Amino acid sequence: MFTGLVEEIGTISKLQRRGNSIVFTITAPKVARGLRINESVAVNGVCLTVIGRTWRTFAVQAVEETLKKTNLGELERGCVVNLERALLPTERLGGHFVLGHVDGVGKVLRMETRKNSLMVWFEVPKRFAKYLIPVGSVAVDGVSLTVAELRGATFAVSIIPHTMEMTTFARLRKGSRVNIEFDVLGKYVERILKYR
Repeated sequence: MFTGLVEEIGTISKLQRRGNSIVFTITAPKVARGLRINESVAVNGVCLTVIGRTWRTFAVQAVEETLKKTNLGELERGCVVNLERALLPTERLGGHFVLGHVDGVGKVLRMETRKNSLMVWFEVPKRFAKYLIPVGSVAVDGVSLTVAELRGATFAVSIIPHTMEMTTFARLRKGSRVNIEFDVLGKYVERILKYR
């Protein structure tokens, strides 16, 4: 489990294709130092298992299902990614409950620069619109954000300068594809009501 608060921006230093999967080696001295093999780490919001590490890098493997549902298959050597280690029970929960189980890929529609923030509009597949609520939580590339505006299957978030500095969001452009995880509570409520 994660909070959606990015700890470090890592760099993809190596990619190895193994059958229909990809092993990513990520350079991230801060995060790598605190990881052990078999631990979970969120890479652009995707929960992956650490399969190898050095003092400044770690390796994770994304299999077919993960590559199908996320934007990880689009990454290349030199790409940067948002990283977060798993939540410790002794830490404050500053974002929201993020599982690292990405629901699908969204797309940046437009970006509006404001005086002290950046408003970014995303489009998600229509089947996911039901999970968005005004002022609700959503994770975009692993970053915990609040829905500022909502219109059907499009939503906007307001990104403060600090978040721009601490995440890969400064590299977003119109058309960028991002991993989206909707708030788990809504998905559980939907499932319970369906079988009620």
